[in-house]
Amino acid sequence: MISRADNSSCATLESAGLKNIYYPGNDIYENRTHSYFSVSAQLEPYCIVQPTSAEEVARIVTTLSRGTTRNFAIRSGGHTVWPGASNTDNGVTIDLGRMNQTTFVPDTKVAQVQAGSRWREVYGALEPYGVTVTGGRTSTVGVAGFLTGGGNTFYAGRRGFGCDNVINYEVVLASGQIVNANATENSDLFRALKGGSANFGIVTRFDMQAFDAPELWGGLVTYPKSTTPQHIAAYVNWTNNVVNYQDGSAITFWTYDPKVKDVVITAAYEDTTGTVAAPAFDEFMAIPDQTSSTMRIDTHRNLTVELELTSGYRNVWYAITFKNDVRLVTKALDLHKQFVDDWKAQSPDGDFICHGILQAIPTIFSKHSVEKGGNMLGLDRETDNAIMFQVQLMVNGVEQEQLGRERMVAFREAVKQYSIDLGGGVEWEYLNYADFTQDPLSTYGEKNIDHIREVAAKFDPTGVFQTRMPGGFKISKVA
Repeated sequence: MISRADNSSCATLESAGLKNIYYPGNDIYENRTHSYFSVSAQLEPYCIVQPTSAEEVARIVTTLSRGTTRNFAIRSGGHTVWPGASNTDNGVTIDLGRMNQTTFVPDTKVAQVQAGSRWREVYGALEPYGVTVTGGRTSTVGVAGFLTGGGNTFYAGRRGFGCDNVINYEVVLASGQIVNANATENSDLFRALKGGSANFGIVTRFDMQAFDAPELWGGLVTYPKSTTPQHIAAYVNWTNNVVNYQDGSAITFWTYDPKVKDVVITAAYEDTTGTVAAPAFDEFMAIPDQTSSTMRIDTHRNLTVELELTSGYRNVWYAITFKNDVRLVTKALDLHKQFVDDWKAQSPDGDFICHGILQAIPTIFSKHSVEKGGNMLGLDRETDNAIMFQVQLMVNGVEQEQLGRERMVAFREAVKQYSIDLGGGVEWEYLNYADFTQDPLSTYGEKNIDHIREVAAKFDPTGVFQTRMPGGFKISKVA
């Protein structure tokens, strides 16, 4: 166990007058550690420090980078699943959890969202005003990682990615300076933060353009796996039709459920206008043998609460993208079935979950991005509609996690190669779902990679956020 006397980094923070510093054995320390979504991310930093303002974040960064030699991590919601992304075993974790307020400015319809917020808090704060923002689809996801990684939302068909709707960032630089980045001030940093992740500084507030929003029509519908062919056909058609109906969202999960010891299909359908069963959903609605349905009119917040994932497991995830092609979707789901069967055969306890998930990435998403000034993702290079295929493996125990990662890498590479072989490969990989064995920043295209590299060098010339805060995906590691 780390004691105060043993740990100079934490003692230095105390000497600098900082409060809310917690050590192993303290209830707050233990509660915050166990509140990471994935057990894999529940590491043991020397201490956790919880700032309450951008000024305190600045003091923490300058104190640690100048007065100590230990590394540090930054945490918003703690939903990234792999170890070290937003936590550390060898330093200090800066936990933004106390910076969780959302302020709505009615005159400009701007939501000022502190970086330690989770989306359920943001949506709940905005509901009384009849507005919302383009945030996460799962309620406990943190604001900062989601938005700096791009951010796929229920509203992407109409408004682009979450990052496209940020109009200002408040950022703490390595120097301790607190700056704003927007279309007219530090505009290079403003654009780089739209997908460039934690390579420039620590964002402490996101100013987002809110908009009037009725309650949504949405929910979850479950089906037997025997309906897989109908779902594949419907999803490919849906993806091609998003351009014609931009107010809907559909996410389909093929999930191995340990309770039933089989794969079941769950579809999350949402209509952001509140229209019940708009014609765009007809092909989905015609799929037979529904086993349950929660479709209803409800709030944005409540629909994201319903999409919450099961916590308490070690997690290995990956996501890749390929062209919208029935053959590619079929192959990916065939490989998911094979993966589940093989994993079940070796699982020592049978207690695992494995999701294979389809998410539409039509070209209209990036067209909206370009209309709003552009982002770093590089999807504007694509001329064909695409599908993101995500796999989430949830297991118990370090050994199962290690074996799972080996097999997931092989699974990912098999899907990727098949898509390339059929002429359906798409370079882009979504940073927010990527495993540490992936290199999502390298998939953004040469122009955007160069921009991220230049902006990182300009605003962090000594490389503090490349070397002293090594968690996440770093531009310095992109070849």
